[in-house]
Amino acid sequence: MSDIWLRTGEATVLAAEGQATDAMPEVVIGSIRGPVGQALASMMGQVKGHTRMFVVRDLNQAVKPPTMMTTKVTIKSMAYAELLGGVVQAAMGDAIVDCLAEDIFPRDQVDDLCMIITVWLDPRCAEDENLDRKDLYRTNYEATKLAIARAMKGEPTVEELIANRKTVKHYALDGVIDY
Repeated sequence: MSDIWLRTGEATVLAAEGQATDAMPEVVIGSIRGPVGQALASMMGQVKGHTRMFVVRDLNQAVKPPTMMTTKVTIKSMAYAELLGGVVQAAMGDAIVDCLAEDIFPRDQVDDLCMIITVWLDPRCAEDENLDRKDLYRTNYEATKLAIARAMKGEPTVEELIANRKTVKHYALDGVIDY
């Protein structure tokens, strides 16, 4: 049985110039016997506009630990759904398998763990005729891998948060609050 009850992580990887392919996954990792497992099981039903699906690398290639993904944005078009269940899902699946290969996940506990990942996919991606799918893959791959690593390492630490309190601010506060 896993001793990992509940861990969280997030990451942001910015898009290439001129693209709306920023990736901002938020990850919850935990025991299938705990709150994360219960939450994953309760996500099996669908909610209009917020599709939930297992992360797979391709047909018949579900990742381990079992991972459910859902979007933070309401799905309004088939083009959006195809990007989410295509490029983004594949990038996340590859990142998860690489986390296994690089021992970011404890392999001996992989069957006792599960994950939920909320996904940011900018709605403009579905409308962009010049969408760079390679960049969409890159940002989601890198951000997923980083979010998982941060969750598993417990980052940022309390000490980092306190030390950066006056130097790191939310991007939306630029010009609003001076530190």
